[in-house]
Amino acid sequence: MDSFKELQDSISSALVSTTRSATRLSSADIPFQRSLDPEVGTAIDEHNARLLQLAQRLLQNAAASSGAVGPKLPDVEAIDANWRGIVDVVDSLLEKADTSLDEYTGVVKRLAQGGEQATSAKKTARHANLPNTYPKPQLLFEHVPKNDETGGFRPLLSTKPHAKIPLDECLKTFRDSNGNEQYPHPYQTEIESYEYPASMYQTSEPIAYTPFETTTATFVDTPEAVAEMLAELKSAKEIAIDLEHHDNRSYVGIVCLMQISTRNKDWIVDTLKPWRRRLECLNEVFADPSIVKVLHGAYMDIVWLQRDLGLYVVGLFDTYHAARTLGYPGASLAFLLSKFANFQAQKQYQMADWRVRPLGDELFNYARADTHFLLYIFDCMRNELVERSDFSNPEKDKVTEVLNKSRETALQRYEHPIYDSELGMGAGGWYRLICRTPLQYTPQQFAVFRAVHKWRDDVARAEDESPVYVMPNHSVFSIARTMPDDRTALFSIMPHVSHVVRARVDELLAAIAEAKNVGPDAPDLNDTIKKIEDMKFKGTEEVLPTKSAGEEIPAAPILETTPLVAALDTAPHRASISKFWGGLWSGGSVDYSLPASELGISLALPLPPLTAEVFASDGGPAAVETPADETPQPTFVPKEERPAEDKRSDIFIVKQLGGKRKRGRVESTEEQGENALAAASELEANADEVMLEDDEKARRRREKALRKEAKRLKKQRQAQEAAEQEDEEGEVQEEEEPAFDYASAPSVLRAREAERSQAGGSGKKAREKKREQGFNPYARLADAPRGLPRAQKEKAGKSKTFRS
Repeated sequence: MDSFKELQDSISSALVSTTRSATRLSSADIPFQRSLDPEVGTAIDEHNARLLQLAQRLLQNAAASSGAVGPKLPDVEAIDANWRGIVDVVDSLLEKADTSLDEYTGVVKRLAQGGEQATSAKKTARHANLPNTYPKPQLLFEHVPKNDETGGFRPLLSTKPHAKIPLDECLKTFRDSNGNEQYPHPYQTEIESYEYPASMYQTSEPIAYTPFETTTATFVDTPEAVAEMLAELKSAKEIAIDLEHHDNRSYVGIVCLMQISTRNKDWIVDTLKPWRRRLECLNEVFADPSIVKVLHGAYMDIVWLQRDLGLYVVGLFDTYHAARTLGYPGASLAFLLSKFANFQAQKQYQMADWRVRPLGDELFNYARADTHFLLYIFDCMRNELVERSDFSNPEKDKVTEVLNKSRETALQRYEHPIYDSELGMGAGGWYRLICRTPLQYTPQQFAVFRAVHKWRDDVARAEDESPVYVMPNHSVFSIARTMPDDRTALFSIMPHVSHVVRARVDELLAAIAEAKNVGPDAPDLNDTIKKIEDMKFKGTEEVLPTKSAGEEIPAAPILETTPLVAALDTAPHRASISKFWGGLWSGGSVDYSLPASELGISLALPLPPLTAEVFASDGGPAAVETPADETPQPTFVPKEERPAEDKRSDIFIVKQLGGKRKRGRVESTEEQGENALAAASELEANADEVMLEDDEKARRRREKALRKEAKRLKKQRQAQEAAEQEDEEGEVQEEEEPAFDYASAPSVLRAREAERSQAGGSGKKAREKKREQGFNPYARLADAPRGLPRAQKEKAGKSKTFRS
């Protein structure tokens, strides 16, 4: 241990010294030093070649041990061009180090000799994968997933516990708005007619959870353990449920774990067993109306339970909707655990590969924590909802609001992902992907984009891999932009190439070449998006389930449920020019001589109406509320009926601009009175255009402005009187002023000497010296800034010529 410590210290000190030297070199002006001393340039080139050779050897050794392809660095300039390859090698080394540390700490157990090594479940990357040769658990299922099914998803139910409508009646198909055959939600009637218990509308003391450190969960991985768990769950009044899902190495995804908790016990169910479909028996609890099921963010959990296990939830309470309704600053499960249980969830395990078996202690505890505290959180949030609700006012009934949103979540229905190659609609279509990306493609590039996207989806279905695992989205955009012709060009624009693409590279190149041969009538990107928008947002009629003659209508009609992904699509705003001003600038010329009311300007995003509230001076509501459909009528008060202190409130004084700066023409008092009367008469004539404010604040501001104007007029009159008096005195002075005597006038050239002589004899010597020197007309030029010397003298040390 001591020897390793000494080695570590020596390496650290060497790295610190090297880093400091490199920093000092980077701050120096290397090209200037090269030109100043040729020997320095030769030495630098030799050191560059040696360092480049060492870096090349290090990359080769690292690439050989990591499995990555190291770049070739023929010269210094090649480092920038091949920097991505260097990053790949370093990333692979860091991943191996992370895996080794996890094995050492026990997060992941090492497999037997000859087996494949599992990657770290502690990875914080978006998708932590097992090795490519790791057997996929879905291949061992009794019902292997099929990714090419096109019809409606038929529920996996074989029985229907707690049913109000028999299962046979719920399996009758209907046609959706697109004419596709679909199966309804088998528990739709039970969920819609479900009445939550009265305890949901009452406050009660929260039931404390058992200490997390002193308890553990039961791992359920056999049918016998499932039966024991089911017997205990039937006696509970509330249960908490959560799922762990994996979708990187599967096309539709698979549920890997299911966590269930009661008030005093936790279970973790292994849902990767070949007999996973037998978990359908849990519907005896999940569909039981006497048991409240608490989940957090159950939107996707509801769909995954239907798709993989055939489970449906009746009586759902979603704590996510409760957090949003209560206005919490955060709505994640980690936020709720920290707020109510003071438990810090280790969210680096959230995106771990949950297919790994056996589970490490960290993954096991993380999964258990998701439901262990959830019932206590449910108690606290229910009490807060009840306290902040007004049950007499439906708009302020927060409890009912959360329960209705939870009911809508439970009614979600899974549908098979159908790929639409023409319009790109659906879960894995190209429409949503390309609408989120600001780009412009030519018709040929757009054709290549759709062809590559379609090829990726077909391969992902065949290999049972996610499309992103086969090829990342940015690679699809890069291929469409460059349209490569051979393998070299293809691999050069793809920093990471999966083994699936390498095995099918010829198929991909053939799809690209075929797409490039489009004719001049190929669809344009913007035209296609506009066509999709017109189809999506036109009015559609609601389609009811089809019934043959003689069939009875169920008690609760089964309506069409909105598809899972269609509800997530939003209308993109893509255009080559701005549409904010509507059709004003679409073409033609605008006659600006017309008034604004006749220009016909219509905004695509209309501005708010210009009412009196907009122009309220205090920022609050206007004094008089004017309906939007009525023309505001001015309130005019006759002059004789106005208050004494407000007699001049209707006089507007306009300052005259452009006059003389000092002594311009000043109006007399009589002219001012005439102008004021003219202004008053003009205001009275145009009184229908003036809307007086009755607000107290506005009246005070008006009085203040009038007092200020009165002071200004008073000063103006005083200035006028003073000016008239000066004019009179000036005329008298002009008559009595004698002629100018040049002989007795003081000297202008020797004014300063005269001032000094009057001040005293303190400057006698200076005056005598100045008199001896005579007048110097160039003395002022000495105050100018000095110029540079003729020759620059270099000092010892490094140059700072090019430093910024």
